[in-house]
Amino acid sequence: MQIKDQLTNLKPYQPGKPIEEVKKEYNLTHIVKLASNENPYGSSERAKKAIQDELNQLAMYPDGYSALLRETLARFLNVEENEIIFGNGSDEIVQIICRAFLKKGTNTVMATPTFPQYRHNAIIEGADIKEIPLVDGDHDLDSMLAAIDEQTKVIWLCSPNNPTGTYINEQSLHAFMKKVPKHVLVILDEAYYEYVTASDFPETLPLIKEYNNVMILRTFSKAYGLAALRVGYGIANRELIKSIEPAREPFNTNRLGQTAALHALGDQEFIKQCAEKNKQGLEQFYHFSKEHGLSYYPSEGNFILIDFNRDADEVFQALLEKGYIVRSGNALGFPTSIRITIGTKEQNEEILQILTELIS
Repeated sequence: MQIKDQLTNLKPYQPGKPIEEVKKEYNLTHIVKLASNENPYGSSERAKKAIQDELNQLAMYPDGYSALLRETLARFLNVEENEIIFGNGSDEIVQIICRAFLKKGTNTVMATPTFPQYRHNAIIEGADIKEIPLVDGDHDLDSMLAAIDEQTKVIWLCSPNNPTGTYINEQSLHAFMKKVPKHVLVILDEAYYEYVTASDFPETLPLIKEYNNVMILRTFSKAYGLAALRVGYGIANRELIKSIEPAREPFNTNRLGQTAALHALGDQEFIKQCAEKNKQGLEQFYHFSKEHGLSYYPSEGNFILIDFNRDADEVFQALLEKGYIVRSGNALGFPTSIRITIGTKEQNEEILQILTELIS
C-alpha cells in the first residue's frame, strides 16, 4: 500500500501534554494547563444545563443542518442563515476550504508563524505553500499581495494571529481587500474575536456583502469555553457557502455541541466578563515583562508570547516540573519564547512568581 507522498513528511498535530500524564510523570497533585488557549473560567452555566437536558437524546443523530443553532446565530450576527457553514471546530472549516479549492498545481499564501493547520491541510491537498514571514509579529500584507499569482486560490489572515496575538487593523485590511484579485479567496480567521479590545479592529461581517471572495472563521472553542464539543463556523456570501457545502461531512457537529453553543450564545454577559478578566490578566503579564526587561507582543487574544532570551524548551520544562503546562515557542517558530494562556488572576500570579524565580 502507498499513501500520498505529501503525507510522508507531515506530522500529526501535537497538543500540549495531558494533565494526568504530567501528574504521573512528576508526582504532582496541582496542575494548571495554560497551553491551549482554553477559557480558564469554563463555560456558561446555561450551556452546562442544556447539555444535561440533551443527554437522553444521545442515540439520535444530530441535526445535520444545525437548524436551531443556525437560526439563532444568524440572528445574533445579523446575517442570513444560508451565509453560515458549521464545522467540527473552525479547524474543520479550514479543512473544507482546502478540500474545495486546493490541488496540485495551485498555491496558497499565508504568514509564518501562524496557525499551522492552514499549511498542514494545504500540503495534504498537494498545493504549493507560499509563507510570508511576519514583520515585528504582524502580517506583511504588501509581501503577501506580491506573492499572489494566477494559481493562488486561498490567502489566510489570522487576526488576532496565533501565536503572536497581533492583529490587522481596519485601515490595513480594507486597503488589502481592495488589491486582492477576485479569483483569490481571503480567509479572515477570527478565533479570538470575542477577546479583542482594540478600537481599530475591523468589523468584518459587512465585508461579505461587499466582496464575494471573503470568508470569516469563528469558533465556540475559545471565549465560549466549549473546546471539548468542537463547534466552529464560517460566514460568507451564500453562493460561496453553497459551493463548498459538498465538502462538509454529514452530521459534522454533534448534538451536545449544537445545544451548548445555542445556549452559550444567549449568555453574552458571561462572554463580557471573561473578556474583561482576560484584559486584566494580560496586564499582569505586561507588567511582569516590563519589570524584567522581557520583550513581548501586545495581545488581542487570550494568550501572550514572551521572549525569555533562552531556549524555550528549558523554560517550558522548568514550568512543567512545577505543574504548569505552557507552549514552547520551539514548536511555534519562536525558539526563545513561551506562549502562555491567560489564566485566572490566581493562576497568573502563581506562574509569574515561578517565572520570577526562574529568571532570577
